[in-house]
Amino acid sequence: MAMDRTRRPSDPRQAAEAAFKAVTRKAPEAAPTAPTPTPTAIPGARESVSLRIDRAVLDHFQKDGPGWQDRINAALKAAAGL
Repeated sequence: MAMDRTRRPSDPRQAAEAAFKAVTRKAPEAAPTAPTPTPTAIPGARESVSLRIDRAVLDHFQKDGPGWQDRINAALKAAAGL
């Protein structure tokens, strides 16, 4: 009786590596569907900003001493109609 010595269709090492990778591979995480919304502003809270203004304007508000930032804020609010 003759033994059938046909080659296997795939290399056992490659088959083992493929099976190992299939089990140990981490599934990709789903991308977020929408950007995270920014928190809403707290009423009455102030925010620090950088603002470029003319030197004459700055001198005008600083001439009365401390509180010049509050005075600029009040002037901006009045100009904006707030």
